[in-house]
Amino acid sequence: MDTRRFQPEGARCRGRPIGGPGGRGGRARQIWRSGFNMAAARSVNAESGREEKGPEGSCPESGPPGATIPRVKLLDTLVDTFLQKLVAAGSYQRFTDCYKHLYQLQPEMTQRIYDKLVTQLQTSVREEISEIKAEGNLEAVLSSLDKIVQEGKDRTEPAWRPSGIPEEDMRSALVPYFVQQRDALQRRVHRQEAENRQLAEAVLAGRGRVQELRRQGRARQQAWQVSVPGMVPGPRDRLLLLGLVLRGCGVLHVTDPQEL
Repeated sequence: MDTRRFQPEGARCRGRPIGGPGGRGGRARQIWRSGFNMAAARSVNAESGREEKGPEGSCPESGPPGATIPRVKLLDTLVDTFLQKLVAAGSYQRFTDCYKHLYQLQPEMTQRIYDKLVTQLQTSVREEISEIKAEGNLEAVLSSLDKIVQEGKDRTEPAWRPSGIPEEDMRSALVPYFVQQRDALQRRVHRQEAENRQLAEAVLAGRGRVQELRRQGRARQQAWQVSVPGMVPGPRDRLLLLGLVLRGCGVLHVTDPQEL
């Protein structure tokens, strides 16, 4: 089977000079120009037909005068227009001109191949655009941009403009930020100082309670010495007495006197 019969004309004529005698450069250029002009004419006619049809065409619905079309919708329309012009540029006529022998032998297969190619091309382009929109979060970004533009239209005061002096412009932009950070740090410092004061008061209260317990212990010890004249308690007796005093005050919990 001769595979050259199914090769494009450009591939079979690769060995010949394009502009030389016997070459097909001039004819190929004429075919390309005629195909491009036909595709452009079909694209213009299709666009004019869609404009006349109105809502039935693929163009976005025209809103009231002065209404702004969302940028997400503009992006979708741009992709659709690009695909239409891409298909129009690679028309079926140009496809059959490249594969004449295949078209002459099996025109139905050529048509199916072309339809499959166009469908796969459109699907691939739409999938790539969808991935780009998802990765960049374009829908949310474009919607926020529309909102910013709409809010800017409602403003009556003039927008901020640089003064032309870099130091003043930088100062006007950075000073509010630094003031905000300073206020936040001051609030944190005040909260920390309040917590420190509460902790200091708790420590002082604990120290006062300990001193009061010591004073009560000494008073009870002196009262015990007075009640038992002539008896001087030793170190172990003093420790036992102190433990009993602390236990009576609820500070020390001892069940066995030997633990002291």
